[in-house]
Amino acid sequence: MRDKAKTSLSRPTPPFFRALADYAANGSHAWHCPGHSGGQAFLKSPFGEMFQRFFGENLLRADACNAVKELGHLLDHSGAVADAEQMVARILHCDHAYFVTHGTSTSNKIVWQSMLAPGDIVLVDRNCHKSVLHAIILTGATPVFLPPTRNHYGIIGPVPQREFEWKSIKRRIDAHPLIGKDNNKAPRLLTITQSTYDGILYNADAIKKLLDGKINVLHFDEAWLPHATFDDFYAQYHAIGKNCPRCQHSLVFSTQSTHKVLAGLSQASQVLVHNAIEQQLDLHKFNEAYLMHSSTSPQYAIIASCEMAIAMMEGSDGKTLVGEAIHEALEFRRAMLQTSQQYKASEGWWFTIWGPEDGGSSEREASILKDDDTWHGFGKTGNGFNLLDPIKVTILTPGLDINGNLTTGPGQGIPACIVASYLAEQGIIVEKYGLYSLLVIFSIGVSRDSWRTLLTALHRFKRDYDCNLSLVKALPKLLTEQAKYKTMGLRDLCRQIHRIFLENDIARLTTSLHVDQSAVAMTPAQAFACMMQHKTERVVIDDLHGRIASGLLTPYPPGIPLLMPGEIFNRNAVKFLQFIRHYNHRFPGFENDMQGLLKDEKGEYYVDCVVTQR
Repeated sequence: MRDKAKTSLSRPTPPFFRALADYAANGSHAWHCPGHSGGQAFLKSPFGEMFQRFFGENLLRADACNAVKELGHLLDHSGAVADAEQMVARILHCDHAYFVTHGTSTSNKIVWQSMLAPGDIVLVDRNCHKSVLHAIILTGATPVFLPPTRNHYGIIGPVPQREFEWKSIKRRIDAHPLIGKDNNKAPRLLTITQSTYDGILYNADAIKKLLDGKINVLHFDEAWLPHATFDDFYAQYHAIGKNCPRCQHSLVFSTQSTHKVLAGLSQASQVLVHNAIEQQLDLHKFNEAYLMHSSTSPQYAIIASCEMAIAMMEGSDGKTLVGEAIHEALEFRRAMLQTSQQYKASEGWWFTIWGPEDGGSSEREASILKDDDTWHGFGKTGNGFNLLDPIKVTILTPGLDINGNLTTGPGQGIPACIVASYLAEQGIIVEKYGLYSLLVIFSIGVSRDSWRTLLTALHRFKRDYDCNLSLVKALPKLLTEQAKYKTMGLRDLCRQIHRIFLENDIARLTTSLHVDQSAVAMTPAQAFACMMQHKTERVVIDDLHGRIASGLLTPYPPGIPLLMPGEIFNRNAVKFLQFIRHYNHRFPGFENDMQGLLKDEKGEYYVDCVVTQR
């Protein structure tokens, strides 16, 4: 058992937390907002007393407004807040660090708003988070999307290294219908998703080398990667840190969610900046954008957690905590592999782990993607250009192979949505699930007891599936809402959903939707403006072919848009939405969450589209 990291008490208490704790303890009378006055208002109501007992007195006393001078100001980065941001910049070896209390969705918008003007050309990973699409709309930029890879498991792959070569980028800009060959403007900004939702990282050093000076701003959306700087396992595969090379000409931004893997509260995020040797960040201009997207009433507990999440990682503590997360993830992978071998010996079935064949290896080399690897299913992306983050573990359920073939037979055809629901009934919530995959995150808070509980629950699912346990017992919460399943067993339901996936060849269909780029009719900002100007109409999904989307069509999670504003619906997109309609009607309780897909009281589905001339 590895030793737990203990923060050295010889270091001073982080500055903002110290100021906030002093403020909460000094008994000040609050004549300012918020109106609960340090929690006193809650004591005037039985419900309020319940609220106060649940959250505790300190949280409420520390909930202050920006009139408290001793706490400093988030919006002008002064006082204790400035001290905390400077501490974080020092620990993370960057030139500037800024706390953001509305998540990395807002951090992304701040970076874009501070760097772009309408009409600027931007390069964007097509698998970007929807917040980047919102930033495109807000800034009026013209996006040129870099095509992703994706395997038939539905796992998001990287943009291949060849797409970052300048001749390839120039070719895509020249071919863009809204830009054209006569345009001489260089792209202003690149945003790349580092890491993908499923844990694929890019060699950031290589991207900087390829594009330094060719693109003014390199933005790495590292929402899932704030831990990388603390362990050599990730060397070269993160944007900013002690040994990360500084660009000669290009500014480098990293936006990070400290709440995803580290110990920040929900919405705790940060913007990190690495100045170029020949270009410095314009602090005033940046802060104008920061002010535009920040509340004048920030939650001080989130600010404190932004600071504390990094303070906990200072010195050797960070390496120990991240090392433990990697270690536990690899131990879980080994346990799953051993269980698979045991069941295989008795001709039984078990779940598998997506990753290198020696999935329990602690060798970094095993996690680096190579073109001749067969396990990842992404094809030739560039030897050594990508790395699989071991703390993101994808569990594969039986029923689908790497080639997109849906399989049948004993223990086959177990859709992940049913496994996820089964686990949720036992208090185990996975990060996301696909057709036949479940993603679990080994954050620094996950222990051996945690993953053993998950392993036990998976064994229990196998037992209940094999005996076709009644859904009344297997999924009791579902049955209280959906009585139609009361005569079915767990295996029966799995087979019915598997059959509808098989009949519609759904794995290959979803892969094509994310890999094949849709035709573009107008910029995202122009399409969104049509919505605001009432130049849109609600179109039933059977009539969508050839229509222009006015908003985002986004499966959630992972929040990666299927169709962007200004893109044209093709036949595959229509076919997929028709499948969603059929599936949702047939299997209530397991519906797909598709933001932008509207449903009326009769159960018909619509999408808002730009009104076209007839």
